[in-house]
Amino acid sequence: MKKIEAIIRKSKFREVKEALHNEGVNFFSYWDVTGLGNEREGHVYRGVSYSTSDIQRRYLSIVVNDDYAEAAIQAILKSGATGEVGDGKIFVSQIEECYRIRTGEKGGDTLK
Repeated sequence: MKKIEAIIRKSKFREVKEALHNEGVNFFSYWDVTGLGNEREGHVYRGVSYSTSDIQRRYLSIVVNDDYAEAAIQAILKSGATGEVGDGKIFVSQIEECYRIRTGEKGGDTLK
């Protein structure tokens, strides 16, 4: 099993969610986060300067069986990209075990 953690633009969340569902990834957790990025300059809108160093993003936490991992990663890469700085990051790590709390069963079938 793999854990895929993705930090994406909030504006791309709907597209990423639909792309994941199309690949059979129907369950994941997400929350809004604020982070710091590489961009150091601010933007001016209607004469008011806005700092862009604090970036609003959405954090996704997805656990999938190994055979779904690459498809999920590619879905995020394709649907989450704008081609601009700040599109986000994806982190992949190995999950040793998974348990379903309701039944106590363990293993990859608990993700279905």
